[in-house]
Amino acid sequence: MTAFRFKAYDVQGRLQKGVQEADTPRQLRASLRERGLVVADISAISHGILPSRADFFVWKRGMSGTQLSMVTRQFATLLSAGMPVEQALNALIEQVESDRERNVLAGVRSEILAGQTLARAMRKFPSDFSELYVTLISAGEQSGKLGEVMERLADYIESRQAFRQKVVTAMLYPMIVTFVAVMVVLGLLVYVVPQVVQVFQDTNQPLPLLTRVLIWGSGMLKSGGVFVLAALLLALWQARRLLRNDTRRERLHRWLLRLPAIGTLIRGINSAQFSSTLGILVGSGVPLLAALHAGAGVIGNLPMRKAVEEAANRVREGAGLARSLGAAKLFPPLLVHMIAVGEASGRLVQMLERAAGQQSREIEGRIIRITGLLEPLLILVMGVVVLLIVLAVLLPIFEMNQMVRL
Repeated sequence: MTAFRFKAYDVQGRLQKGVQEADTPRQLRASLRERGLVVADISAISHGILPSRADFFVWKRGMSGTQLSMVTRQFATLLSAGMPVEQALNALIEQVESDRERNVLAGVRSEILAGQTLARAMRKFPSDFSELYVTLISAGEQSGKLGEVMERLADYIESRQAFRQKVVTAMLYPMIVTFVAVMVVLGLLVYVVPQVVQVFQDTNQPLPLLTRVLIWGSGMLKSGGVFVLAALLLALWQARRLLRNDTRRERLHRWLLRLPAIGTLIRGINSAQFSSTLGILVGSGVPLLAALHAGAGVIGNLPMRKAVEEAANRVREGAGLARSLGAAKLFPPLLVHMIAVGEASGRLVQMLERAAGQQSREIEGRIIRITGLLEPLLILVMGVVVLLIVLAVLLPIFEMNQMVRL
């Protein structure tokens, strides 16, 4: 059977949307007519979700992190209660609210009814289920502990969502202050300053350097602001195009790791993601080598990702994981030491989880400290800029007063 997405009108003329399975579109039309519905449109859901016309105006086509977290938690609860996969998917299709979630789950169920495993069915929807997600589902199916693995996966997704929300919340106030400061300065330069300095220009007196610079900057923004914005956008586009090259991007990432504060923060974020991912993979029964290759995919920094891939090659040759990761000297020493303790005591999963928690708490503390320093720094910078603008306006007035006294 195939899942179909339909639009139909009832006897009152109201539009009804939904997802239903049938062998053919003709069978689905007959079923809808029996329910008193007039079919307007039918489209099959298989091998991914084809976007509708409205979807082309949406930046992200996959399920959001919150939606995926909720679906995973509900799925895990149903499986842990002993419900078969097919029935659990039926319950989820009736439970979810958005059409996107309903379509994806219906497509997964359709693939399962066609004889596919849950992991292979989810692999047909890569924009919704990542490679890490599918790898964990496959491990749960092979070990016969799919419900337990889904519970761990739900915990993992929820913890990542909570961490992202904390980071966004911490950076929200500095971003708002920066935006307001930029808008205030632009408003002064474009609208206020030209009207004030016009009085000084009419006197035909030599103006101070600071005032001339202010007049030049105000004129450039007023007459060529569009061109400046276009140049900035072009520069950003060019930089993004250049960074598509792995060699250039790796050089940039390696340079960022050398920066005092930013490098430590990047190293901590990637280490926390890697250790938590590796812990859940190994704890779910995934072999260590496969877990290392899958865990490398969550690392955004290219040098650190290559270090994990090289560590996997050393582990394949018989070396220990801690020594292999420590050879690159890119991961925090605490993570390497805790992995070594886990290997020696046979509690690698627990040590990875503890290391991930420690790294996450350390990152949260660093972000709080950085944002705490950014707030007064932004206020100070804005005050200095406004002071320079005021001085540029007042200096000609002071000179005119001195000339009048003379």
